Amino acid sequence: MRRIFNFINNYSLIQQIIVGLVLGIIIGFTSKTASATVAIFGEIFVNGLKAIAPVLVFFLIMAAIAKYRTNTKNQSAIRPILILYMIGTFAAAVVAVVVSYIFPITLTSLPAAAVQASPSNIIDVLHDLVIKMVDNPVNAIVSANYIGLLFWGIVFGFALRQASHTTRKFIEDVAEVVTKAVRFVIKFAPLGILGLVASTISETGAEALVGYIQLVLVLLLAMAIVAFVINPAIVYWKIRSNPYPLVLTCLKESGLTAFFTRSSAANLPINLALCRKLDVDEETYSISMPLGAAINMAGAAVTITIFTLAAVHTLGIKVDFLSTILLSVVATIGACGASGVAGGSLLLIPLACSLFGIDNTIAMQLVAIGFIVGVIQDSVETAINSSTDVLFTVAADRALKRTLDPIPRLSDEEKTS
Repeated sequence: MRRIFNFINNYSLIQQIIVGLVLGIIIGFTSKTASATVAIFGEIFVNGLKAIAPVLVFFLIMAAIAKYRTNTKNQSAIRPILILYMIGTFAAAVVAVVVSYIFPITLTSLPAAAVQASPSNIIDVLHDLVIKMVDNPVNAIVSANYIGLLFWGIVFGFALRQASHTTRKFIEDVAEVVTKAVRFVIKFAPLGILGLVASTISETGAEALVGYIQLVLVLLLAMAIVAFVINPAIVYWKIRSNPYPLVLTCLKESGLTAFFTRSSAANLPINLALCRKLDVDEETYSISMPLGAAINMAGAAVTITIFTLAAVHTLGIKVDFLSTILLSVVATIGACGASGVAGGSLLLIPLACSLFGIDNTIAMQLVAIGFIVGVIQDSVETAINSSTDVLFTVAADRALKRTLDPIPRLSDEEKTS
């Protein structure tokens, strides 16, 4: 048995997921009996995520707010970068909303029986939002009330900023322990995906696969618009010159490596080196790069929004314009915490789904589907997230320097792009 586990561990999680996906498709098309047998793997995986995700979100948000301290020394240089991070992430969520309504996605694998009464307008949404916010925090964890977890996580996080270093470190350690527990659950993703895909295809046929392909295409379209339209527009607004040489340099030097590493943190050395090449002040990028790896998550905002609206369209929930704006805000906040979550943005999907009364069972089905399409989605999402860290840092730095030297200059890296 140990030899089997050692053999399996020689392959990355993404390779194991691809094998599970292929086997699930084969079993689903060839044997209903075998599909029903392996379906239990999918149920175990989804229930494991349902059990640990609320605890993770609560401690992750609380620890993230508690540990960040204001650095007045570099505040004037960092503030414009933070503003660009927030604008870019929110704009990405808005793009995802627009694309989702132009190309609505329905997923036949979602269990419609689990639908709750959904709010019909922004007043109902805000009413439910406030009621969920003031829920008992313990009950919020037990009932997977993600809005309550977000609210109390923020409250406790700010309160902990006044606590001793030992107390804050304890909360950070708890968040890390819960994150490791999530990583343990995610190790079973290949088996879970095998069971989910096999049972879904056995019941719905190739229709489920068509839905997954459509979901990937819509995700890629939205992320492409963010990378090649929205981000350049934001950079142009900041530097008042052609943004595309800088955009292409960041995608080539940072986005390409992030696509394969699938980790903003692992890509951090690449981003630091690229900032040096692009003549950014070291005092600026030494802070903005780690900060961006934690909170600048345009790709994550796209993922959270599109998955949520896929559930909305599948379940026939009517959502008005103001509710979609609120969704964009929630997706932006959720995306800022995505970097600390094993599985990236996927475990933040239930937070956005809870806005529209979508049951946690459905939300976790979406998370499981996310791991299926994550073979492509996660790589592209990370490339967008990581390359934008450099892009916005350079844009803010050049805008600051432009006040001293109004003549725009291209770096050697951009000249070769």
